[in-house]
Amino acid sequence: MTAGLIGLAAVLALALLRVPIAFAMGISGFFGLVVYTGWQGAFASIASTAFDAAVNYELSVVPLFVLMGNLVTRARLSEELYTASHAFLGHRRGGLAMATIVACGGFAAVCGSSLATAATMSKVAMPSMRRYGYSDALAAGSIAAGGTLGILIPPSVLMVIYGILTQTNIGKLFAAGITPGILGVVLYMAAVQAVVMRRPQDGPRSERMSWASRLAALKGVWGVLVLFAIVMGGIYGGVFSATEAAGIGAAGAFLFAIVRRELTWRKLYATLLESAGTTAMLFTVLIGALIFANFINVTPFPRAMIAAASAFADTPWVAIAAILAIYIVLGCVLESLSMILLTVPIFFPVVRSLGYDPIWFGILVVVITEISLITPPVGLNVFVLRGVLPDVSTRTIFRGVMPFIAADVVRLAIVAAVPALSLWLPHFVK
Repeated sequence: MTAGLIGLAAVLALALLRVPIAFAMGISGFFGLVVYTGWQGAFASIASTAFDAAVNYELSVVPLFVLMGNLVTRARLSEELYTASHAFLGHRRGGLAMATIVACGGFAAVCGSSLATAATMSKVAMPSMRRYGYSDALAAGSIAAGGTLGILIPPSVLMVIYGILTQTNIGKLFAAGITPGILGVVLYMAAVQAVVMRRPQDGPRSERMSWASRLAALKGVWGVLVLFAIVMGGIYGGVFSATEAAGIGAAGAFLFAIVRRELTWRKLYATLLESAGTTAMLFTVLIGALIFANFINVTPFPRAMIAAASAFADTPWVAIAAILAIYIVLGCVLESLSMILLTVPIFFPVVRSLGYDPIWFGILVVVITEISLITPPVGLNVFVLRGVLPDVSTRTIFRGVMPFIAADVVRLAIVAAVPALSLWLPHFVK
């Protein structure tokens, strides 16, 4: 137990010293393996871990979904989504912020990345909200919070990684994320309503559009609907696997970008280069986490954790509450992918020993990871917006996301208390 705790402390200490989290986990795991298996065993473990990750067929879904999201961004589907949402919601007080959240949810259905969703929607929604006099706090807060939906509404890269780490069916994980994702959209819209009820000047109304204009705006979202139906329908119908769906989704996004004449050779090169860079970053973090997980698994730490959890056999919800509290604290200092890769190998055996469903726990982990994307001081979505909107201060964005963090806490409580909310759809997946 002590060895595992020392390893975790070493990772956090290196991270606080600004060592990249991938190397912090890899270094701690390597020297931990040296203690338990010797130098030769540690080097052999690193070599096999890196090689296995590079040739793992299931992990090929990661670069394909990343490429799909980047191509969708190039195809400018986000603009059509925002236009349609604006047409139906813009006339309400706070309606443009609500439209932003709905558009983020739609974009998340074909993107899979929270950071990409937030960055893309900021360019589309922020100018419109400013034109109608929205406060920077509400406008930026709605974009940052809406962007978090990218990792919950399928397809989701984090769900794929969780599924591979825990050997959980990825298609069922995708299905489980739909209802909590819709609940997130509803609660975020409620948060906007609460803000404008208290400060009406923060979210003025825009003009009401005719039904003819609304129906015309809906025609622009057919690309998103078709792409989502092909990718998710194929998975849920058992036509193809999640890995095959990622390839089909990337090909579909490529075709949409060509049909819309948004993809020149220069843009294609930039898209492929960006996708390669993101994939390299994800795999570096993944390999570092797997090295650290190998160290944890050779220590008595997992068995000690399970033994400690057995004390809560009569009240397992206490153990779950403690795990969620740890996630909330870690979310303040670690970014989302690192947090999942670092903690899932430790907590997952405990959760299984308590008899909880791995799909439900996976959704809990993703929901609480969403919260970490907008909580200070390491809310990545906030800093993405800070880079895209240099004239909006970090303090303003963090102030704007506070009502949405409250909405996220409510959603986390609902998902934790009502497992059926996440588990009813996976029953229909083959």
